[in-house]
Amino acid sequence: MSKSPNAVSWYAPHLDESLSYIRRTGVDLAAAIVDVGGGEATLVDDLLEAGYRDIAILDISERALEVCRERLAERSARVKWLVGDVLEQDFAPRSVDVWHDRAVFHFLTEHAQRQRYVARVLKALKPGGYAIVGAFGPQGPTQCSGLPVVRYSSDELHDEFGSCFLLLDHSTTLHTTPWGSTQQFVYCYCRREH
Repeated sequence: MSKSPNAVSWYAPHLDESLSYIRRTGVDLAAAIVDVGGGEATLVDDLLEAGYRDIAILDISERALEVCRERLAERSARVKWLVGDVLEQDFAPRSVDVWHDRAVFHFLTEHAQRQRYVARVLKALKPGGYAIVGAFGPQGPTQCSGLPVVRYSSDELHDEFGSCFLLLDHSTTLHTTPWGSTQQFVYCYCRREH
């Protein structure tokens, strides 16, 4: 039996840091936003509430997306649901204004995986578009859901993306799990330059 969404370590009732960065982009409410690994997360709820109209959620788990669809009820029809692995997903070229990822990138433990991920971002993101990526920070956990992860400082995380991305801002936050422990996250907020 799978755990309920609010009984897993990554759960937060609102992804305030992510939402704040998305708002800071200043993109129009019709801008194309993709939430990578969004599954059962609540960011989509807040994006819909804020009036964003072109939201896609990509997750490897069909069940996670179904839980989110059920939670959103009739609002789920306003979201594009994509089941698949981000490293295999065939995004339309230059189709995304805002790429958001909270906690997928740190699961990519091999350099080749991270290169493929960045190639997917470069294919999907419009020049001038924004990438917002959150991953475990230097004092974050060494495993998540029993899987190994890579931890990053903001400079290390930005360096994975390279010179095509201008680092506009970064932050370090502490996420409190539903059972009261904390996990350090680092966020990088970047703009694709070319």
